[in-house]
Amino acid sequence: MTVFQKQPIVKQELLALNGDEAVALAVKQSNVDVVAAYPITPQTIIVEKFSEYVANGEVQTEYICTESEHSAITASLSASLTGARTFTASASAGLALMHEILFVASGSRAPIVMVVANRALSAPINIHGDHSDSMAQRDSGWLHIYVENAQEAYDSILQAFKIAEDLDISLPIIVGLDGFAISHTLENVQVLPDEAAAQFVGERVLPTVITHEGKTAPFKLDPDNPVTMGPNVSPNFYFEFKRQQEEAMKNALQKIQDINTKYAALSGRSYGNGLIDTYRLDDAEIAVVVIGSTAGTLKVLIDELRGEGIKAGLLRLRTFRPFPVEQLQNALKHLKVIAVMDKSVSFGGFGGPLFNEVRTALFDLKQHPIVINYLFGLGGRDSNPHNLRKIFENLQQIAKTGQTDNAVYYLNLKE
Repeated sequence: MTVFQKQPIVKQELLALNGDEAVALAVKQSNVDVVAAYPITPQTIIVEKFSEYVANGEVQTEYICTESEHSAITASLSASLTGARTFTASASAGLALMHEILFVASGSRAPIVMVVANRALSAPINIHGDHSDSMAQRDSGWLHIYVENAQEAYDSILQAFKIAEDLDISLPIIVGLDGFAISHTLENVQVLPDEAAAQFVGERVLPTVITHEGKTAPFKLDPDNPVTMGPNVSPNFYFEFKRQQEEAMKNALQKIQDINTKYAALSGRSYGNGLIDTYRLDDAEIAVVVIGSTAGTLKVLIDELRGEGIKAGLLRLRTFRPFPVEQLQNALKHLKVIAVMDKSVSFGGFGGPLFNEVRTALFDLKQHPIVINYLFGLGGRDSNPHNLRKIFENLQQIAKTGQTDNAVYYLNLKE
């Protein structure tokens, strides 16, 4: 939920933008050095729009239209390691093609910002929105933020550069927006003046290291100060590299909250605490946990249920990596029963990926709610208020009896 706080510091302009256009504008305002990308539906508008900024001379960015998504992420990685602020975008099969280099980017501590306009994976071919593409990359070492609407897409890009480039983090970040539901839907978006946005993002600062020659120099690829990045590492040291990445993820939990707070002071907008965003949850007895644009529809339904005397609530998980265990525990521990909604499948697993992580996070509580899973929206299947109401009807029944016949349900499936 977008929370409008006190009067923002700067006057803003109201524009009609779809989610992809909002992203492109935020990237333009972030003074990015290199954009390397390959078009794929539904993110193509992002890089098309940004290429117009380049062609019109509105930015000084080096724009690289590569021959594939694998090349796009490789070019982004190479540019980032030279010290350049770098952006790319992808979706679905394009993101899958990047898979190998995603691990190289995180292991090399390259703070690339990438937007994923979430889209189903083949086969069969489907161009519509679900979360199977980015969820398949959840262990690649990238931070993951998911947005609810075009406004949050714009705001989150400005925040993403500050998060990824923070010296205590130095990790790449994925900002996920639901394909078509956000990427192609026209909405009102409040945008900062160029100067205010650029000042908030700031300049990229590089960590300093001791080179092979014993010099103190910025950590980047530089012929004048040679360093080795991504070397062959024996078992004696590889484990320690991975532990450092995990520590950076832990650092991000507080940094994301801090940056969310700073951005709220500037713009008047915040998204929960930056990690989780709740709606009518404090006194709720039953609730849904979800990521992405479906939260907006659920809020309307929750208001209707509240009018009927049903104590329903919502938790939207904004930050999926790092996973905010403590924040989830504190927010959900008082509930009787929870439905976790997954827009992707972990084939052969016990429920979807979000369900497994939420259920695990709550397991060690002395008293914890019953947690069930709803798989929904695969391939962009519509989830309207009528369908979503069935989830809350099921939650009410489970809350009354304290029992459930199933842990995993399918919403609006033709069986």
